[in-house]
Amino acid sequence: MTHWLPDIKTGSGPLYIRIADAAEAAIKAGTLANGAKLPPHRDLAFDLKVTIGTITRAYAVLRERGLVSGEVGRGTYVQGGMRQISPSVDPVTSAFGGTRALVPPSGKLRFDTTAAVDVGQAEIIGRVMMEIATEHPSEISSYTRTISPDWAEAGRRWLSQGSWAPDPQNILPQLGVHAGVNAVMAAVTGPGDRLVCEHLTYSQVARSATLMGRRVVLADMDEQGVLPEDFERVCAREHPKAAFIMSSGQNPTTSCLPLSRRKEIIEIARRHNVWLIEDYLYGGMIADGVPTLAELAPDRTFILNGLSKSVAAGVRGAWVACPPHMAQRVRLTQKLVSGGLPFLLAELSARLVLSGAADEIRSRVLAELAVREQAARTLLAGREFRSHPYLPFLWLKLPEPWLSGTFKQAALDQDVLIDDEDEFKAGRSDRVFHHVRVGFSEGRDRSISIAGLKILNRILDQAPTGESAVI
Repeated sequence: MTHWLPDIKTGSGPLYIRIADAAEAAIKAGTLANGAKLPPHRDLAFDLKVTIGTITRAYAVLRERGLVSGEVGRGTYVQGGMRQISPSVDPVTSAFGGTRALVPPSGKLRFDTTAAVDVGQAEIIGRVMMEIATEHPSEISSYTRTISPDWAEAGRRWLSQGSWAPDPQNILPQLGVHAGVNAVMAAVTGPGDRLVCEHLTYSQVARSATLMGRRVVLADMDEQGVLPEDFERVCAREHPKAAFIMSSGQNPTTSCLPLSRRKEIIEIARRHNVWLIEDYLYGGMIADGVPTLAELAPDRTFILNGLSKSVAAGVRGAWVACPPHMAQRVRLTQKLVSGGLPFLLAELSARLVLSGAADEIRSRVLAELAVREQAARTLLAGREFRSHPYLPFLWLKLPEPWLSGTFKQAALDQDVLIDDEDEFKAGRSDRVFHHVRVGFSEGRDRSISIAGLKILNRILDQAPTGESAVI
């Protein structure tokens, strides 16, 4: 075994990326020769005063870069006869890329995605696209300069919940919910302003905010969502301009804010003059009947929903309903941030909704998700997890002695890609949840999804061993 100790005081990005970068530099310099055995996870973790999970993730990055190979029980070795690989991770990728590989490894079961299930929607979408190309050749060949009333009406229908519907004058089509959130952030905040996020959330919004020069501050949460008392504390201490909240079907925990708590959050936001950005992408799928933040506080809430999880992720269709007099401002920031909206995708999204095709596809997607979720309940009987029949993922609590990152690596070793809890942390947090998110919407053949769940269940029955051991 080679005695090697990287310097992690230099470099940028998370600790595991610094360790991986240091190992890559040592391999290229010849300090770590071909065939050299890297220190065991436990030994290196002890020497560096970091967790074993951090070393596991660092070694996983090295494997993804093609620099090392390993076998359980034998250790991790510098790959002999290295192939050419992509350049070392740059600071931007390290800081904002999250825990997923930018290019996922091939040949794996994708349980790290929650895109809409393939129920044959491509045929419908293809037919509608052909109609648009035939009827609007000039609009397709030019830039989109106006917003069709049909686009706003489609957004009104898709954003409506129960008896409530937003005003079409305040609705803008977007190139996906994520892009819409970015446009809203750019409209209501400036560089240095603070955005409140829960400890666990769709963290790519937090990374986008940081990349745009905003500062993310965390509010604590429990099994029902963000805690009003901690939201109050953060607002009083940090003076944020906006808060990003997934009020129903929260990703990754599946939680739904009770009505009483929603009212508390709104009252706190009013007192501290905080804009609310409500991501209702999953909430629209479960339709729990609880009034949205936008219904309760339309004067300060931006609500967004789209097609990616329930109709087709590749369409990237979405809409935002803005508070009165804010739509034009968001439209401008949308253009500046994203370059503008493609006519084809905006028209396609609107036609799918207005024709009823989107509702038909969504019904089929939700029916398939319900079957898969029930299969997960059967296969994981006795395990502790949270799920919903109409959500494409579950939030799985890991038994002792599993850690989130270690279990993710064990799943990867069995050719299953899942997300550990770090993927959903919006910022530095001392909280440890010991959970992983398991998505099961990938693929048209549900037997593949069931096979992946069986693999994960078998791994749960095993204690971590070999190079992933945690004792």
